[in-house]
Amino acid sequence: MSSRSYRSAFFLASVVCLLLGAALVFVLLRGHPLSSDTPLEDPVVARGLSGPEQPLSAAKTADASAEPDLSPIQLSPQRMQEIGVTTAVAAIRQLNDRVSVPGTVDIDERRISYVQTRFAGWIQNVFANATYQYVRKGERLFTIYSPDIVSSEQEYLLARQNQNAFSQDGHGADGHGADQHGTARQESDWLLHASEDRLHQFGIPDQEITNLQQSGKVQHDIAINSPVSGYITERNALSNAYVQPETKLYTIADLSTVWVYANVAQSDVGRLRPGNAGQVTVDSYPGRKFNGRVDQVLPQVDPATRTVRVRLIFPNPGIALKPGMYVNVDLAAPLGRQLVVPASAVLQAGARTIAFVDHGGGNLEPRTVETGPTLDDSIVILKGLKAGDRVVSSANFLLDSEVQVQASMGAARPPTPPASPGQGAASAPQLQLDFITVPSPPRKGTNALRVFVKGGDGKPVPGAQVTVAFFMPAMPAMGMAAEHAQATLSDKGNGTYEAPLELPSGGTWQVTVTVQRGGQIIATKQLTASATGGM
Repeated sequence: MSSRSYRSAFFLASVVCLLLGAALVFVLLRGHPLSSDTPLEDPVVARGLSGPEQPLSAAKTADASAEPDLSPIQLSPQRMQEIGVTTAVAAIRQLNDRVSVPGTVDIDERRISYVQTRFAGWIQNVFANATYQYVRKGERLFTIYSPDIVSSEQEYLLARQNQNAFSQDGHGADGHGADQHGTARQESDWLLHASEDRLHQFGIPDQEITNLQQSGKVQHDIAINSPVSGYITERNALSNAYVQPETKLYTIADLSTVWVYANVAQSDVGRLRPGNAGQVTVDSYPGRKFNGRVDQVLPQVDPATRTVRVRLIFPNPGIALKPGMYVNVDLAAPLGRQLVVPASAVLQAGARTIAFVDHGGGNLEPRTVETGPTLDDSIVILKGLKAGDRVVSSANFLLDSEVQVQASMGAARPPTPPASPGQGAASAPQLQLDFITVPSPPRKGTNALRVFVKGGDGKPVPGAQVTVAFFMPAMPAMGMAAEHAQATLSDKGNGTYEAPLELPSGGTWQVTVTVQRGGQIIATKQLTASATGGM
């Protein structure tokens, strides 16, 4: 075949392929027409099998609210006795809390004194020559020689001599001479007082001035006495040392009263006030207690330990509390009159704190409360209860389970179908349900369930659909999730229905027996079963 014939055949085959492709596209477009407003990717939305579609906002609200509403529950006296319900009365009491924290002893800064001279000089003899030596007020500490003091003493002695001279000459003067003599005597008195006042300003003790008056001689070594009684905590007075007025020679601390700094957590410091009582115990003195009071809550928080220093004042007889000593501090924190209930009456249920109020007759109301500090076996109620309310003080976990069960059953129970025209409510059959387990009581693992269904006339009811659901609510405080187990029972005839069921754990289960016929619920029964075998 020539090349021209090949080209013709290839062209004809190409045209045929194009026509077939166009025909295929046409068929596909007719079967699946495109719409300009149809998105390319349509997200898959899961919908329930029955019931109206839920708005998106309602769905979000339902997801955000994980906790069921608190609804009152009704228990029979027998049921309350089975789970061990006891009650207590909310009462107002005068409360005193105590905060126990570590602390350290420190010197009372208000009882610290310094010893310095008001003149320059050379120390001669040192009598208080040891740190932590105890000295009494007026006790001699050291002697010092000062040229300035010697000059002032000479001026003082000269002024006394002049005064004595004028006193002797004044007896024979009269007239104009007496006036001149009186003026000179006044000037002499002024000089004497000025020189004596200068010695006082230099801090010369009165005893030294008295010795100067009596001896009439200059005292080269001046004795310096202790201004207070206490312990020498710092000493710079050394023999032959030259000192200036700014030289701190001694630091003397009176330890008859000391400070104690207590390190209180910032969460507790709000309960403390100046004047509150405090007590200190020390391991060095077993059985001995020191009583004091809060002086000041210091306005600073330690960023490393998140504690606040609280300063207390303690008498210190016998210097038993020594600066730097570690002590145990017990602080009294009066709370005034507060509403309290037993601590066991409050239950932490998820994010809520609840208490069950007993209205009598088995009517229990779960109520959200706001709590304060816990004191011994009681807890302060800030909001949610009032004085005189009777609250459940035990078995709160089981009561919370009852609340969750009833809330879950109320949410899961389908609405009662409306009565057909001409059919009254009284036409619904009244059934009697008897439920047993083998073994009895049930256990963790495999159990046999058996339900007997009888009509109001006592005759067996066959041909029904019977289901038994076991439910144990979640207990967040114990870290336990909710558990479920369900079985559909087989009709064994003569109104008897049986089926095996595997229980995942022991404990108290809420059991619901449901009987249906024709897709409608004709009878239900709720009861409690305690399974053995542990959690």
